[in-house]
Amino acid sequence: MAVPKQGHTRAKVGKSRMHKYIKPVHLNVCPKCKKPVLSHTVCLNCGFYKGEEVINVLGELTKKDKKLREKEIKAAEKEQKQEKPLTMEDLSKKP
Repeated sequence: MAVPKQGHTRAKVGKSRMHKYIKPVHLNVCPKCKKPVLSHTVCLNCGFYKGEEVINVLGELTKKDKKLREKEIKAAEKEQKQEKPLTMEDLSKKP
């Protein structure tokens, strides 16, 4: 079995290990259902990607799950519609 002539110093080992760590996952928010999603992937909750339906999520569910999912989607859409953009008058008011 081959044996190295010189061992690695602590500094050498530490430098190579510096880049070997788990990076945190960066999640974005789905614009349709407001659930956390990996970037550049289809949302598994609503099946949309870049504003287009890619997966028919409701077609693969049971009746009970389908009703719950439809209610969640409708509630999320209502919240989006209720958000009004602030006018200049609203911005100038002091709290």
